[in-house]
Amino acid sequence: MAANMTAGSATLVPLMAIEMEANHAAAVDAPAEGGGDSSVDDVAFVRQATESSRKEIQSARDALLQLKNPELIRVAEMLVNDHSGANQRLSKIAEAKQWPLPAPQAQSAPPSGTASSDFDAKWTAEMIAGHERSVALYNAEAQSGEDKDLRKYASETLPTIERHLAELRRLQK
Repeated sequence: MAANMTAGSATLVPLMAIEMEANHAAAVDAPAEGGGDSSVDDVAFVRQATESSRKEIQSARDALLQLKNPELIRVAEMLVNDHSGANQRLSKIAEAKQWPLPAPQAQSAPPSGTASSDFDAKWTAEMIAGHERSVALYNAEAQSGEDKDLRKYASETLPTIERHLAELRRLQK
């Protein structure tokens, strides 16, 4: 099959791998409850979205102590605010439906000392990669999630994540 790939299809393979990974994780990590419960994929989305958002919030908070570029500091503050609000909305949906939320992870101590000279670039690249995964996750839920409230949440939140991604890409050097 690899021999038949064209230049165009080669760019789709990583996207397909991300989607397959997300679908595989949803199927593997979802609780194995009775029969045809259609909320299994939605429950996996809640877990993945919550964990991803928490990581981004923590990374942005930690980065605020070390970022040098004022525009990146502004973006990090925006990420903390936007992702915190999105997590609150997602938690309300999950609680109303009695879906489990992942337990909060123990917060690590923020980095100490001075940041490396390439900290801004490394952090930006890390945030871009995370937001690319989030866009794929939220887009999949918005298009094919089982629960209408969760689809609506994903559809309403997706433009904010895409805006974050565009801003991070703009600032990447």
